[in-house]
Amino acid sequence: MKKQLLLFLLTFAVLVFACRKNSFNSSPNALIEFSADTLLFDTVFVSTGSITEQVKIINPNDQKLHLSAVKLMGGAQSYFHLNIDGSPGPELDNIDIDAGDSLYVFVAVSINPQTSGLPFVVQDSIQIAYNGTQHYIQLEAWGQNAHFLNNQVLTGNTAWDNKLPYVILGSLTVDTNAQLTVPAGCKVYFHANAPMLVAGSLLVNGDHYDSTRVYFQSDRLDPPYNTFPGSWPGIYFQPASSGNDLKYAVIKNASQAVVVEAPPAGTTPKVLLEQCIIDNSYNAGILGVRGSLRANNCLISNCGTNIELGGGGYYVFSQCTAAAYSNLYMSHTQPVLSVADVIQQGNALVTGDMQASFSNCIFWGGNGSVKNEVAVSKQGNGTFAVDFSHCLWKEQTAPTGITSAAILSNQDPLFDSVNNTTLYYDFHLQAGSPALGAGMASGIPIDLDGNTRPATSPDLGCFQRQ
Repeated sequence: MKKQLLLFLLTFAVLVFACRKNSFNSSPNALIEFSADTLLFDTVFVSTGSITEQVKIINPNDQKLHLSAVKLMGGAQSYFHLNIDGSPGPELDNIDIDAGDSLYVFVAVSINPQTSGLPFVVQDSIQIAYNGTQHYIQLEAWGQNAHFLNNQVLTGNTAWDNKLPYVILGSLTVDTNAQLTVPAGCKVYFHANAPMLVAGSLLVNGDHYDSTRVYFQSDRLDPPYNTFPGSWPGIYFQPASSGNDLKYAVIKNASQAVVVEAPPAGTTPKVLLEQCIIDNSYNAGILGVRGSLRANNCLISNCGTNIELGGGGYYVFSQCTAAAYSNLYMSHTQPVLSVADVIQQGNALVTGDMQASFSNCIFWGGNGSVKNEVAVSKQGNGTFAVDFSHCLWKEQTAPTGITSAAILSNQDPLFDSVNNTTLYYDFHLQAGSPALGAGMASGIPIDLDGNTRPATSPDLGCFQRQ
């Protein structure tokens, strides 16, 4: 009898629970939860749209919840667009959410051109109505006008301004014998498949303040995409190109940030980089393919290979810092500097004369599998003159076939901050760094910040400690 009573009570409880789960909670005080109460969209360029964000509406009750409406308050005229549980539109009515279940609302934003050149804010909200009560999820996006260039080919001499950013779709080509001048404070954003191809010349006239540097980066400014390496192809200086001078340029998140290809034309570099920052490139920061380049006061950081010079060429690096660490997006598995007189072209190995000098530079890496941060290889029979003077490097086995003087080996440069979790890096030198005062006279009177360098015994790397 007791067993039958127990079985009855259990069966009754199950039936009651099942009935309760299938019934509706009609109380205006019924609980409802959201995965976010506000959706923020970072800078969205007008007419290009944004990524799709999502928010989850959760029923935490032990009964069903009937939503009379989920709707975009701005309606069909809103800059925002909804997809509610698979149904597009500004509103969906009569939605039932099972006990403990949820539904997804996907939100995108598209901003039309405005008259102002400054960033502007667009806002809206999503109303969730049930049992005579309403809750709201706030929507906010920053929009900005821009010059949009789609597969543009520049001929003749072109001078941009810095009133609006430039957004590159498809590609941007500076044609042979053409010249593009980019002023201080200009920002250039590239779509995922949009390279910059320079057959003529590129002049970048940035300055040392953050607001006056010239930025080349992906057009995805919303986190976390704004920190992804390989978000756009990069800048490619083609064989016919010459007379390129980039001052205070910041080139971020590319696949191959700077590519220089062509037989060198004597000792005048095809590309001059002055006080430039190349960061977070997936493949290479600087890739020289039998090229010609000079870099002064440059920071090349956290790239697949920071500097890769192959097949010969003419290169001069002075007062530069090349540093890489494994982090969330990339593992540090390649030397920060690779110099070789050979390169693979199709199925053939091609060699060329190599002349390269490195002075007052730092080559360092950590938190990875690289033991020798400088790799040098000679396979051809031509000229091979590779010189290091007054440099600091991490090197278990010193490279052969080079000349060197005043090298600091395996002495931590003591960068100011290296945080591989938060991706925060500051490559200024701490007090007590072995790189302080270890350089030779370089004839470069300023550092990457625009601060004065001493004429003799400057610090190594791109920053002079103040």
